[in-house]
Amino acid sequence: MVEFDQLKLDLTSYEKPLIEMGDSLDLATKQEKVDEINRIMEEPGFWNRPQEETQKYVTELNGLKGLIDEYNALKSRYEDTVVMIEMANEEEDRDSLEELKQEVESFKEDLETMRLDTLLTGEYDRCNCILTLHAGAGGTESMDWCGMLSRMYQKWCDKKGYKVQVIDFLEGDDAGYKSITLQIDGLNAYGHLKSEKGVHRLVRISPFNAAGKRETSFVSCDVMPDIDTEINIEINPADIEFQAYHSSGAGGQHVNKSSSAVRLTHKPTGIVVTCQMERSQLQNKNKALQMLKEKLYMMEQEANAEKLSGIQGVQKGINFGSQIRSYVLQPYTMVKDTRTDAQTSNAQAVLDGSIDLFINAYLAFINQKPEEQNGK
Repeated sequence: MVEFDQLKLDLTSYEKPLIEMGDSLDLATKQEKVDEINRIMEEPGFWNRPQEETQKYVTELNGLKGLIDEYNALKSRYEDTVVMIEMANEEEDRDSLEELKQEVESFKEDLETMRLDTLLTGEYDRCNCILTLHAGAGGTESMDWCGMLSRMYQKWCDKKGYKVQVIDFLEGDDAGYKSITLQIDGLNAYGHLKSEKGVHRLVRISPFNAAGKRETSFVSCDVMPDIDTEINIEINPADIEFQAYHSSGAGGQHVNKSSSAVRLTHKPTGIVVTCQMERSQLQNKNKALQMLKEKLYMMEQEANAEKLSGIQGVQKGINFGSQIRSYVLQPYTMVKDTRTDAQTSNAQAVLDGSIDLFINAYLAFINQKPEEQNGK
């Protein structure tokens, strides 16, 4: 049947990209590394080593096995779907055509997602991350927008199977948050969410405006890797201002309600970090100090990168102070990324956590050559 022949032709056109991706992943070398880690973990006394050391091996092993298993599963799906199309064609099973079409489309989407995951080659892309949202000027409207974005990222994490914990937050006066910080744990969490760093703009008819006027609100998003290795940065204790305070008192089951919350201010840079997720003041202080070191380290890395490569043009457009995405809810619906031009009219789906369109477009964008970026 012509429909099945066309469907098979469509599917088999992706065989070459599938094979090329397998070659680029160098799965044989990764399997050798898996075998090596397994041998190390089977050594007597391995589990008596410090937890930080054993956890590094476990994390690396899970990451490698996950990648190998994901590719093999995708390859098996391709082979199985080809066979199913051929069988349905031989039996002239027209009833299965629509289901097979959906499977082909699903395979293509998963192949593209995995291809983009192979672009996560940054030093910290595989790390967990810490995501912080700050409401901009605009009062209640911006604070509500901050709450909406927090919900969006938590919904996205739920879909990815990532663990989310509220590290710190400051409630809005009437709605949402003035600021909120999330700890997000999962493979490639930073690699994906680094795309969200910047200013997010919302345009809508405000539910807080009795006149029903259209309002524009801004929220800044900062994302940094939760680096799981020792950061060699010396901080002069005299440069840190320490404050202990009561937790904000809301935020659900994730947030500690005691008086052990901690705020650290790094006086030379003005960086402020807060933490109230742990049960003791000492634990919160240690976590806040780790976050401060990570922020200072990433600032140093970014400064060195600019000095070495003379970053300019499009690259300048992805720093913390830039507007990266616009969300219009009225008079029409449109979410558009200003860096990549990726867009969708299904704004509600985006606010419900469907942001892979923008993440994937950003990953493809930053892996282009500079001249290709400027020509977008």
